[in-house]
Amino acid sequence: MPVTDRARELALTAAQAAADKKAQDIVVIDVAEQLYITDAFVIASASNERQVAAVVDAVEEALLNLPEKAKPVRREGERQGRWVLLDYVDIVVHIQHTEEREFYALDKLWKDCPTVPFVDRDMVEADSPGAA
Repeated sequence: MPVTDRARELALTAAQAAADKKAQDIVVIDVAEQLYITDAFVIASASNERQVAAVVDAVEEALLNLPEKAKPVRREGERQGRWVLLDYVDIVVHIQHTEEREFYALDKLWKDCPTVPFVDRDMVEADSPGAA
């Protein structure tokens, strides 16, 4: 069974929040067929610990502002600020320092799973006719 509508909403909201804080290489992976504990992973990179923290804050705020609020049931890695995991049950958000992203290569580990298309709305606006 593919990712649920609720998980898709959470994942795309989290991905956009990360993009708004200039996270790079944002990907949403549908792991629903492979894992029973969650439907999707959101993975994003940040260039330093401060940006990791800013992205985490933005994701948490965006998901709390949804009509059906979402709060993480578990949070790991905040103290080090190199790889923060936010577990929302339906989705798991991984915000990784660029070096951790390259080393652990979660994208490659889950390469057999389909991705959920995500396009940063700022990129869509920049590509639209009449955009400066």
